[in-house]
Amino acid sequence: MTPDQLITFAAVAEHLNISRAAVALHLSQPAVSGQLRQLQDEFGEPLYRRDGRGVRLTPSGAQLAEYALRLRETYRQAHAYRDALRGVAHGTLRIGASTTLASYLLPYLIAEFQRRFPAVTIQTAGGNTAEIVGALASLDIAMIEGPVGADLPEGTGVHVWREDEIVAIVPRDHPLAGRGAPGVTFAALGAYPQVAREEGSGVRQLVEQAFAQAGVSIRVALEVTGVEGVKEAVRAGMGVGFVSAMAMRHEDDALKRLSIAPQPLTRHFSILVPHEGAPSHVAASFLELCLLSSDE
Repeated sequence: MTPDQLITFAAVAEHLNISRAAVALHLSQPAVSGQLRQLQDEFGEPLYRRDGRGVRLTPSGAQLAEYALRLRETYRQAHAYRDALRGVAHGTLRIGASTTLASYLLPYLIAEFQRRFPAVTIQTAGGNTAEIVGALASLDIAMIEGPVGADLPEGTGVHVWREDEIVAIVPRDHPLAGRGAPGVTFAALGAYPQVAREEGSGVRQLVEQAFAQAGVSIRVALEVTGVEGVKEAVRAGMGVGFVSAMAMRHEDDALKRLSIAPQPLTRHFSILVPHEGAPSHVAASFLELCLLSSDE
C-alpha cells in the first residue's frame, strides 16, 4: 500500500466515478484502475463495486476512504507549506476553470502570470461548473460561471469576479437575425427550438431560470457539451443557442448574436479558493492577478 494509492482511492471515494477521479488526478483511467486493483489486493477484499456508470463503496471501502481523505488533506497542506517556504518564484499552481472561462479568458491570464513567474508550473483542469466544484479538493484555485452552490467544501473562499453577458445566437438567415436594439424577448425566443448545454453548465442554469421567471417554456431540440458544440449546432440550423458574449469575440458573420430584452441577461464569474485560510503563495498571487484584471 502506497500514499499514491490512497490518494487515488480518496479521489474515487469523492467522485464515486473512476473516469472523473482520473480527470481530477490528471491520470489515465487505466492508471487509476491499476492502483485500485493493487489496493484491493493489499486488503484482500472488495473496496468498491460497480454501480451503473459509477461505483459504490463497500463498508470496508467507506472506512478506508476516511483515512485516505485525511492523508490527502495532510499531503495538500505539506505541499502548500513547501510552496510557502519556496515563495512564489517556484511551485505548482493547479487551476480549474469551467468551459467558457477555460476557453476564452484563462489562457490570457496564464500567459500574463507566466511572464511574471516563469518558474511556476501550471496545471489546468476543465469541465462544466458542477465538475469543477466537484474537483475543488485537487485544485489550488478555480474559476466558475453561474450560481455558486451552497455545497462548497468547508473553508472555500468565494470571490465574485467579472460580469458577463449571455446572448442568444442564431444563424444569419434566421427570422430573429434582423432584431437590433434593444434585443429579443424570451417570448420571441421560446417560439423556436433550443440548443442546450449539458446538465451542470452554468449557462444552462442561468438560461433555464430566466425562461422560468419569464413564464416561457423551453423546447430543447438538442443537448450538446461545450460552447463550441452549441455554436456548431446553431450553424447547422438546429435551433437557438445561448453563450457568453465572450465566446463570440472572434466569430465570423455566420452567426448573429442577440441581446436579451428588456434587460440584458448577465451573470458574474466567481473565483473559488479551497482552504483559503492557508493558500500557497502561487495561488494567492494568481488570485491577485485575476482580481486586478477585472478592473481593466
